[in-house]
Amino acid sequence: MTDVEFGRMSVKEMEMEGKSSPPQPHWFEQYVQPCIGELVGSAFFIFIGCASVIENSDGTGRLQPALAHGLALGLTIAVLGNISGGHYNPAVSLGAWLVGGLNMVMVIPYWISQLCGGLIGAGLAKVMTVWERYDNATGAAFTSVTSDDQIPAALVGEIVMTMFLVMTVCMGAINEKTKTPLAPFCIGFTVTADILAGGAVSGGCMNPARAFGPALVANYWDYHWVYWVGPMVAGLLVGALIRTLIGDKKTRILLK
Repeated sequence: MTDVEFGRMSVKEMEMEGKSSPPQPHWFEQYVQPCIGELVGSAFFIFIGCASVIENSDGTGRLQPALAHGLALGLTIAVLGNISGGHYNPAVSLGAWLVGGLNMVMVIPYWISQLCGGLIGAGLAKVMTVWERYDNATGAAFTSVTSDDQIPAALVGEIVMTMFLVMTVCMGAINEKTKTPLAPFCIGFTVTADILAGGAVSGGCMNPARAFGPALVANYWDYHWVYWVGPMVAGLLVGALIRTLIGDKKTRILLK
């Protein structure tokens, strides 16, 4: 034997084994840090979004909330996205998992972190703003749907707008062939466009965490289920659509 033996394994075999098994990330870095990133990012994003609705200046209409939501989301993803992926939205996490961009064991922790972040952001917005403005805006909870007749249009709007958002995330930030360094701002612009287009129909939520935080803080639950069913159905549809469009496993990037 030309290699120097070390027990039953040669030095050469030991070197090859060391190269084939890179060190695994620490459990805190792999499981805890992403959840903290989702919590902090969701809190900042939803705080800015709620504050923009509560403090919406007269005459700006949907422009101020649309810009505030889009800019806050894009900047937050750009700053914290490398830690958790920058979802800040249960529907996005669902779509990312379905296309292989999120480990299954992290889906529920991500959802919990996002909902808690939404609660923190809505609470901070309530503390910061004047009570009269807060009360007039119902704490930035979604109040666009006021009767059963509006439910079909609101559901369709939430599904289509959320599909546009989840598609942008999956194709712009997850899929290897189409992802771009400008993904954070593309995602932010998508939110802005959706709110400008469909804000009058459903409020342009696209995010159960964004709906849950203000609803709980302001105790306003009228038609709240619409803002869960619409986005989550959209996440399922986008996952199925992308798997149909990109069926070959080699063309998908899987973030483990």
